[in-house]
Amino acid sequence: MFLIVGLGNPGREYANTRHNIGFRVIDQLSEIHQIPLNQKKHKAIYGSGYIEGVKVILAQPQTYMNLSGESVRELADFYKIPPEDILIVFDDISLDVGQLRIRKKGSAGGHNGIKSIIAHLGTQEFSRVKVGVGEKPEGWDLADYVLGAFPKELSGTVSESIKNAAEACKCILTDDISTAMNRFNAKKK
Repeated sequence: MFLIVGLGNPGREYANTRHNIGFRVIDQLSEIHQIPLNQKKHKAIYGSGYIEGVKVILAQPQTYMNLSGESVRELADFYKIPPEDILIVFDDISLDVGQLRIRKKGSAGGHNGIKSIIAHLGTQEFSRVKVGVGEKPEGWDLADYVLGAFPKELSGTVSESIKNAAEACKCILTDDISTAMNRFNAKKK
């Protein structure tokens, strides 16, 4: 069983922000694979089902970004899912909008949601799908930037990157992470 967690913040006011792209990828996976997000426990909204025959739990922590590790830990403990079977999907400001970067493990890279997950799991050994949201413009506050919405002219690129991130998650489950890295980590042309 795999646990796929999209990071974001609960509440309508955050729905279309850069920081909530992880939630949007989970919504996409839920819709494509008909896995309803109909349970609310473990500080998350989640659902379980199958993606191409692989049992998964899709989750959106409801703790706010900086405390995401609380929910991930509770879900992992309850369902007895080891860190190597956890996949986290989240925003990355070091990648252009539309770009993906898949990693098997690694540091938090300054992302507070990932810092929280590393602290609660006690390891960096979990997979990630980073979804590019673009670099913060000079002079902007980082929080204001990631909690802001994408400009309308990028909506097509954002939708495409959400579809690609969902496809990358499926590829990790059905093939392996190396295949997904080779396929999705390509630089945007």
